[in-house]
Amino acid sequence: MSNNLGTLDYVVFFTYFILVASYGYWVYMRKKKATVSASHDYFLAEGSLTWWAIGASLIASNISAEQFIGMSGEGFFVGVAVAAYEWIAAVALIIVAVWFIPIYLKNKIYTMPQFLETRYNKSVSLIMAVFWLFLYVIVNLTSILYLGALAIDTLLGGGYLHAIMIVLLIMALLIGLGGMKVIGYTDVIQVAVLIIGGFATVYMALQIVDQRINGAAVGSAIAGFKSLMNEAPGHFKLMLDKPAVTTTTLSMPENLDVQKYVVLPGLAMYFAGQWIVNLNYWGCNQYITQRALGADLRTARTGILFAGFLKLFMPIIVMLPGIAAYVLHSKGQLPGFNGIKDGAYSAILGFLPVGLKGLAVAALTAAIVASLAGKVNSISTIYTLDIYKKYIKSDATEIQMVRTGRWAIIISMLIALAFTWTDALGIGGEGGFTFIQKYTGFISPGVFAMFLLGMFWKRTTGTAALVGVVLGFVLAIFFNSYAVEIFGKETWMYTAFTYEKLEKGVVHTITEIPFLINMGWSFVITILVMIAISLAGPKENPKAFAIDKSMFKVDPRTLILIVVTLLLITAIYVRFW
Repeated sequence: MSNNLGTLDYVVFFTYFILVASYGYWVYMRKKKATVSASHDYFLAEGSLTWWAIGASLIASNISAEQFIGMSGEGFFVGVAVAAYEWIAAVALIIVAVWFIPIYLKNKIYTMPQFLETRYNKSVSLIMAVFWLFLYVIVNLTSILYLGALAIDTLLGGGYLHAIMIVLLIMALLIGLGGMKVIGYTDVIQVAVLIIGGFATVYMALQIVDQRINGAAVGSAIAGFKSLMNEAPGHFKLMLDKPAVTTTTLSMPENLDVQKYVVLPGLAMYFAGQWIVNLNYWGCNQYITQRALGADLRTARTGILFAGFLKLFMPIIVMLPGIAAYVLHSKGQLPGFNGIKDGAYSAILGFLPVGLKGLAVAALTAAIVASLAGKVNSISTIYTLDIYKKYIKSDATEIQMVRTGRWAIIISMLIALAFTWTDALGIGGEGGFTFIQKYTGFISPGVFAMFLLGMFWKRTTGTAALVGVVLGFVLAIFFNSYAVEIFGKETWMYTAFTYEKLEKGVVHTITEIPFLINMGWSFVITILVMIAISLAGPKENPKAFAIDKSMFKVDPRTLILIVVTLLLITAIYVRFW
């Protein structure tokens, strides 16, 4: 296994870089000549993104180091069960396209804090604007940057981590400073490179499995996939069984089973956090919804459903390499790989031939750069429109707002770089994918409860929303850190599990409730409290949105796309249940 890139790899990679940079510059110059750089055009590309650009941008921004490295790592550790995040996301996107987006567009919502101010009040809006900025910069930007740089550094043989971080940020900066239109259309190239490079990597990985496990002279991808299923049948099970052992004296298999269940708690997560994670991420998240908020309903809806359809294929690209690494590692066929899950994807890439390895690195880089650019654009949008314009300089001109947005991009990148320079947040020890899901989960229950009731229950009050967002956060911390100490390990609400985990050479004994279960109960309690508070108010909040049932009707072509997506998801779950 070689982790060094050849001359052809560099040629392929730099061809990708030049293509994206040139296309982005061309889009930027066309936009500059066609219109004045108004703030809405810069932040939202208002009315200029097609449905396929919206769909591609959603996928390019979503699939990043979190998936390539983090989800591949969870594929190595747990298996196909982690794909629930992707396949349930496809259903969540249907719900968002049919029911959420019409409400946003009808009420001319451009940012999520604006939604909260329009529906509730300025206090709720300001609190959440600060929350989102903190989350996007400290959790999302840092994890994307660290995991991506670490993976590419491994492929280069090590020693270039900080230089790679800087290069990734510069690439994202060049795209991000051009605004949402440049991001949206360059994402079309990014997602094409991502899919082509991703599938090529999977195809070669399966061939390698066939060669190494079965001794085939010329590997077959189909035979390699069958070998994965034969050698690791437990990795092809969507529903993990609840472990019976909750004591501290665990054998190695039992200890691993507990660790897996804590991350993906079987059927229980489908009644708890899995829906909250996905619906909050895809429906109440500036980073995602921003791509559709500048379009008309039909374009936005089609773009979102197109992204949902593409979501079905993402686990093949980001998860299967992890399972391949697990099988090869268990057979002693990954020399030099230390078994740390976030290194699984890089270990597989090391087998690829010259040229294809460069394409795989380009796909990984495309995912990282697209996500970084999209994330900093959302940070810029929230800061400029919801803080700078409202509380710092209310008379800011269009040019001043765009300039402020660009400075917000630069500053947020520098902050992320400072936190990732020495991995100050411990992203590497937690596991990238789990790190993001877990810490995002601290605010997801309260945020989603606030949005859901705000959209569909006219009685919800601003006081209830304010209590809800704070309560959801407090409950998430309580269940994560204090519930077991107060109520014990086994209650009618949850089961806490004890396991041993090796971190930086030290064995730690950990007792915790699965974080997806924590999210579920935090959400349920928050919803009930918000309802109780709202019942003390007027029967209809004067700031409630007017809902017309016709808003939610879909045309026959849209319905066909929805049905096809649901049938494919059903087939997947029937096969791998």
